[in-house]
Amino acid sequence: MMKCHIDYQAPSTLLEGRVILVTGASAGIGRAAALAFAAHGATVVLLGRSVSRLKVVYDAIESSGAPQPAIFPLNLESATSLDYQAVADKLSSEFGRLDGVLHNASILGERLSVEDANLETWAQVMQVNFTATLGLTQALLPLLASAERASVVFTSSSVGRKGRANWGAYSTSKFATEGLMQILADERRDGPVRFNSLNPGATRTAMRQAAYPEEDPQSVRAPEEILPTYLWLMGDDSLHANGEMFDAQPPRG
Repeated sequence: MMKCHIDYQAPSTLLEGRVILVTGASAGIGRAAALAFAAHGATVVLLGRSVSRLKVVYDAIESSGAPQPAIFPLNLESATSLDYQAVADKLSSEFGRLDGVLHNASILGERLSVEDANLETWAQVMQVNFTATLGLTQALLPLLASAERASVVFTSSSVGRKGRANWGAYSTSKFATEGLMQILADERRDGPVRFNSLNPGATRTAMRQAAYPEEDPQSVRAPEEILPTYLWLMGDDSLHANGEMFDAQPPRG
């Protein structure tokens, strides 16, 4: 049974003094999580493709009076090990440590059967959703290990825990992400970094709309409504959690 902390009440100083990287921070859940982390005291590093869209989030955080965020533009579709190391080097020189990572960036790809899938599209989905997550995590591990305690949250999906027809590449990428999370948690179970996965569930995002074009967007929760578990996983109340799978909201009835 998955664990959900939708009723968690985060103290206002939960993330005070923490440095947290959020990928896919320009819109949807990434944007909402970045704003929430900042509101609870974190210095948030906003990573995404579009500088202009990241600047909108940057301005929203700055105008709220939260700690000044930082922007790191990176296109995960074309990123290489050199790019991931550049992120780590920049964070090291700017902050000297990293207290948390939310791997949020993902693309949907095609909703097709395995038989009809385009291999190039499949590879693109795996690159963004899994390989980039792996590469970035690998580069950031020394920086995370230098923090007193750090939390890495991998974004999963219900189709990353039980395969479903026509979700081929996306589902496979999320199964791989779950496996990576478990491996890291086991390899580093005695260290200061904990690794967990979080399934957002049905949420009002552009990806959800693309996957379910006939669905009324108002019938699912907005990103701002599913953040308690995100905050819980980034704060000290989850220090005991490592290698576990969480849900951001209860399953739909």
